[in-house]
Amino acid sequence: MPKIALIGAGSFGFTRTLVRDLLTFPTLEGADIALMDVDPERLDFADRAVRRIVEVGGYPARVTATRDRVEALEGADFVIVTILVGSTDVWGQDIEIPKRYGVDINVGDTRGVAGIFRGLRTIPVLVDIARDMERYCPAALMLNYTNPMAMLCRAISRETDIRVTGLCHSVQGGAKMLADWIGAPIEEVTYTCAGINHTAWYLDYRWNGDDAYPLIRRAITESEEVYNAEQVRNEMFLALDYYVTESSGHNSEYCWWFRKRPDLIEKYCTHGTNWNPGEHAYILREYRRRELDWRDDVRVWFEQGEIDLERGHEYAAYIMDAMLGGVPFQFNGNVPNRNLIPNLPTEACVEVPVWASAKGLEAVAVGPLPTQVAPLTNLYSQIEEMAVEAALTGNRRLIYHAVAYSPLSAAVLSLAEIGEMVNELFAVNEGYLPPQFAS
Repeated sequence: MPKIALIGAGSFGFTRTLVRDLLTFPTLEGADIALMDVDPERLDFADRAVRRIVEVGGYPARVTATRDRVEALEGADFVIVTILVGSTDVWGQDIEIPKRYGVDINVGDTRGVAGIFRGLRTIPVLVDIARDMERYCPAALMLNYTNPMAMLCRAISRETDIRVTGLCHSVQGGAKMLADWIGAPIEEVTYTCAGINHTAWYLDYRWNGDDAYPLIRRAITESEEVYNAEQVRNEMFLALDYYVTESSGHNSEYCWWFRKRPDLIEKYCTHGTNWNPGEHAYILREYRRRELDWRDDVRVWFEQGEIDLERGHEYAAYIMDAMLGGVPFQFNGNVPNRNLIPNLPTEACVEVPVWASAKGLEAVAVGPLPTQVAPLTNLYSQIEEMAVEAALTGNRRLIYHAVAYSPLSAAVLSLAEIGEMVNELFAVNEGYLPPQFAS
């Protein structure tokens, strides 16, 4: 039976959902599940929850819990990573310091100045995990759920020989949202989606074989409810003709167009956006709230009488099953750009369709992005290339360059102001950065 290591298993909701899903597959029901986290309390809750799922389902799985990463990784076939490096306090500085300079950030975990500094903290840790995998489970596949996705996967692929792909919920979530808007059952929808994480585009979206984009455009322009659900993304679609994958809250902070003036923030970023409203630091506030009441959520789960064992839709379980000889599975994954999207940087991390099967992972070449979405996507990708290079070499100057080209910072600040902001962020992140960044 396969060994599955979960690094960051203290993410209670994700861990129990993933384990529930994977145990429903005959190829995985007897898995050796190794839970690892640095927080003993969270690890204990995850261990108890997983054991309860195994017991209620009558599965022959084996569960271990450890704070020793090597113990968890040794002999693993799959390694699933979902971690946060640093506290929400340092994450808060990524958002609050730019705000003082006029750069208004909503989420701050993937792109822009906040995403870059989150990457600086996280890349060394993910690369260390990957290097441990080279020692203790060199044939294993890493399935990464940690942000900033593209930068992390790029650094791992550049620095190590392990197999890695990054998984995100935005592609399938966006596809389902569009289907709901036009009244299409999702099982009747097909699409091709490609780009980079959080800025991938539905290059083709069809309902029963027919182009559904005219229906999507009609829904957005004729229904106030639909338009208000995703104001930022809908404006981007109406202008660029292709729909982008990630939520309006995220995209509002990636672009030049929506958060550079208070009136634009009020118009596009404070009302009705799906998943997360676009007002300043929304997700940070949600995480801080969870830090206060997450134990209540755990208690409620343990007190419920029945445990739902029905399989969900988390990609990781389907990928592992396919690679162990189950049904081949296609998903959108984050992989190196090796002749997949020719108008994005070679070897950069791109998000494209990928087939999982007993042969392994096979990425699908989709060709060049359309000309109206390629410049924005290419800029983001090249900024991320600079940030990864800087993180791996300790080049502080290159971080300044990356932030200087970041659309929202560039729309609001002068080059001198960007330099001041970057220096201030380096100062508050000093304790989380690798030695090569010592000033």
